[in-house]
Amino acid sequence: MRIIFFLIAAMATFISAPAHAERVRDLGTFEGVRPNQLTGYGIVVGLDGTGDDNFSYLTEAMLGVSGRLGLTLPPGVSPGLKNAAAVIITAELPAFSKPGQTIDITVSTIGRATSLRGGSLVLSPLYGADGEVYGMAQGNLAVGGLGVSGRDGSQLTVNVPTVGRIADGATVERAVETGFDSEAELRFNLHNADFQTAARMRDAINHSFPGAARVVDGVTLTIVMPFGSDVRAQMIAEIEMIEVVPAETPARVIVNSRTGTVVINSAVRLSPAAVSHGRLVVRIEEQPRVVQPAPFSDGVTAVEQASTIGIEAEETRIAMLQRGANLSEVVDALNMLGVGAADLVVILEALKQAGALQAEMVIL
Repeated sequence: MRIIFFLIAAMATFISAPAHAERVRDLGTFEGVRPNQLTGYGIVVGLDGTGDDNFSYLTEAMLGVSGRLGLTLPPGVSPGLKNAAAVIITAELPAFSKPGQTIDITVSTIGRATSLRGGSLVLSPLYGADGEVYGMAQGNLAVGGLGVSGRDGSQLTVNVPTVGRIADGATVERAVETGFDSEAELRFNLHNADFQTAARMRDAINHSFPGAARVVDGVTLTIVMPFGSDVRAQMIAEIEMIEVVPAETPARVIVNSRTGTVVINSAVRLSPAAVSHGRLVVRIEEQPRVVQPAPFSDGVTAVEQASTIGIEAEETRIAMLQRGANLSEVVDALNMLGVGAADLVVILEALKQAGALQAEMVIL
């Protein structure tokens, strides 16, 4: 476990360095200039016996597909389903996408199909959150997984054969209105809420474009824009490249109780405290031995238990943490105690309860 602390200490050398400037485009996004999620329902055909079976909704879907193609099946006749699979289609519509452009799609089974390898997606509509059709999907699937089975029931699966992708598999049919070229002001939203970062960004933007930016809250700024898409695009391009020094992040300690991972950010500071840490190791060894009875006696062979108990007490060390100790000093002190990841969590929680750790504890 000591290797973990050496790695954290090495990271602290870089984390504790003075904050450097970030581009505006890396700190947030303009409202409305974002991708939109699309979903759809479809049928994959042409499978080699790895499709669904006995699903009524798949049967109805197949009858609907054949009906659109002008093929009417006789009453009581059900199409074979092992070569077809019902799927859910998901896609992401980028900002400013125009009709006629293509986007990638992901196709996933929703029934008992075991593989989509070799299948083709039948023409299917893609819907937005408003229920409108924004794209049409169709094409041959590329599946990275593989699944095989034997007659004795043995199976072998590599990756996930029930999910596939189609590059450029959907055509955009409708554009999403963003208000980019019609609104007098555009709103810029930070990825992380922070009033100081928002104020610094406002000052940086106003330095290049006097009076253009105004802080609304800890996340949002409004920026006055000129009318005309060409001039507005040029101004946004210049704003996105402005460099801003973001505010220091809040002091936070992240603990993953399942993996034992502990992450301490550079803002963590400590009040004066002394930490003592020691271990008591108890070892019990069992060495049973077989005991034979004396000759011509009525005794029986028996097993005699022999136990050895040992106690080892490791030397207890005390580390003194000075006021305002930073991440590097905290890690050095705890590393001197030789604590493991589990012990580190206990020590940090004790420091928090003692009021010496000025940070938020987040337990995952």
